Amino acid sequence: MNINSRLFDSIRIGASETEAAAEGDAPRCDQPGCARAGTFRAPKGRGREGQFFRFCMEHVKAYNATYNYFAGMDDDALAAYQKQEEIGHRPTWKLGVNAQAARMAQRGRRRGGEAGPDMHDAFNLFGARDRQQAAQPEARVGVVARKALETLGLDDTADSAAIKARYKELVKRFHPDANGGDRSREGTLQEILKAYQQLKSVGMV
Repeated sequence: MNINSRLFDSIRIGASETEAAAEGDAPRCDQPGCARAGTFRAPKGRGREGQFFRFCMEHVKAYNATYNYFAGMDDDALAAYQKQEEIGHRPTWKLGVNAQAARMAQRGRRRGGEAGPDMHDAFNLFGARDRQQAAQPEARVGVVARKALETLGLDDTADSAAIKARYKELVKRFHPDANGGDRSREGTLQEILKAYQQLKSVGMV
């Protein structure tokens, strides 16, 4: 079989039933005078983004060959478009110029800095979450530090100076040298020393 034969040039394959049905459901080509199905979309151009013509294969090829999104724009308009392209054609404002944001911030300040129902303070710029957390006091110290303070006879309100003073007092009281060499309270002294080291490790001393 010779695939280069001229007979192959005359072979034509008709549309399948599925393709014929699809073309039958498709809108007509938008090219004036064309009765074929418009199965291919082509953009309508600048200012009509998201809108499309419907063409047949022949006319969509012709349309795409001459399509120019920037047709009719002068150099200044092209330069402005290029500058807007850098920011994705999104609106921007100089700092402090966005009037809507300024009004929202002003309403937030009038409410005592809290974000109102029309303002979502995602980044806690107005400190609403900080005030909510302050309204729910958290434990100042952890469990280990609290036990160490209890060993020294203190509560979790004790500051560094109070801890040091209490530590010195207890060491003098229970050290064998202060008790004529009596080592009966050496276990208590070891607990005091350990508690003090724990408080130092958590930065309370």
